[in-house]
Amino acid sequence: MKLNHNFQNLEQSYLFVTIAQKVNAYTAAHPDNHLIRMGIGDVTLPLAPVVIEAMHKATDEMARKETFRGYSPDSNGYPFLREAIAGYYQGFGVDVQASEVFVGDGAKSDVGNIVDIFDSANTILVPDPVYPVYVDTNIMAGRKIVYADANKGNGFLPMPKEGHKVDVIYLCSPNNPTGAVYNKEQLTAWVDYALDQGAVILFDAAYECFVNPGLPRSIFEIPGAEKCAIEFGSLSKTAGFTGMRCGYTVIKPQLEADGVQAAALWQRRQGSKFNGVNYVTQRAAEAVFSKEGQKQIQENIAYYKRNAQVMVQAMKDMGLWYTGGENSPYVWFQCPEGKSGWEYFDYLLNEKEIVGTPGEGFGKNGAGCMRLSAFGDAQKTVEAMERLKGR
Repeated sequence: MKLNHNFQNLEQSYLFVTIAQKVNAYTAAHPDNHLIRMGIGDVTLPLAPVVIEAMHKATDEMARKETFRGYSPDSNGYPFLREAIAGYYQGFGVDVQASEVFVGDGAKSDVGNIVDIFDSANTILVPDPVYPVYVDTNIMAGRKIVYADANKGNGFLPMPKEGHKVDVIYLCSPNNPTGAVYNKEQLTAWVDYALDQGAVILFDAAYECFVNPGLPRSIFEIPGAEKCAIEFGSLSKTAGFTGMRCGYTVIKPQLEADGVQAAALWQRRQGSKFNGVNYVTQRAAEAVFSKEGQKQIQENIAYYKRNAQVMVQAMKDMGLWYTGGENSPYVWFQCPEGKSGWEYFDYLLNEKEIVGTPGEGFGKNGAGCMRLSAFGDAQKTVEAMERLKGR
């Protein structure tokens, strides 16, 4: 037997596991703590009432022989949900057909699994700092990875580099971890670059619901993207499905190489390794895209955006450089007094009882930065910012 030696090239601990270990050690030593957690981007508001109602109805169906459902008809998702997702896109002016939508158990899974359809010899381009899944899944497969430097100088929005020959490009907008958002002109440059390179863009749109009018919510708003992009969507932050697990991948039929459609390979891959999202969850997801569902989840999104504004104001009051917060649930800021991200993490944990995420966990260009999440309780967010400012 031989194990996959590429795993030895991974960081010894996943970022959020390390954070959890530090937090657990602190709580064990301080059982009467008043920690405010603003690290991992988990939501805190309950599911929308219309979603709960749909789940109850679907559960009742599963209790009757006449309406019980076992395996999904196929791994792509029930037609009712694929059509609802396509209608959602069409609602903000993007032409997506139900046949182009593939339902999965979350954007993280699909972003990690999509690499199965690409040759191991492909060169991968990822921004730095970056969501760890993009890097780790390709390290596991032994692929060559090159980095596009994101930094304070470019607003943590790296652009194509001439002469950089790559095959697969990861983009995330609004970005995790930095909260920065590409405008249409910038995304057009990336699409043109991918078309010129014969590359594919893997576009993570997990946070598109936080984007204000005037900025792109989908890569498919850019002409030509249908020939060079795959998009990943999620209900985790859009509708609080972090524990429910449901997302979707959109692949246009125009995306092909050597006469083979990428969508056909993804469908084949999913059929081999995935049995589909359960019926109750898919009915719950369908409710999210209903008229009433959209109204209810927008109230939750507005709640988190108000938290983000509280955080942004704190950054301004402290005179700290930051990105995010305006079109994103994350605020990314430069640590004061020249501290590293991990130093500031320890300071916040031990002195302020605030849990953040150190920038170093997202790559070398995250050094000296920190990410805070707006997905917490409103009162606790205000309290955390008062603690941060030293009041």
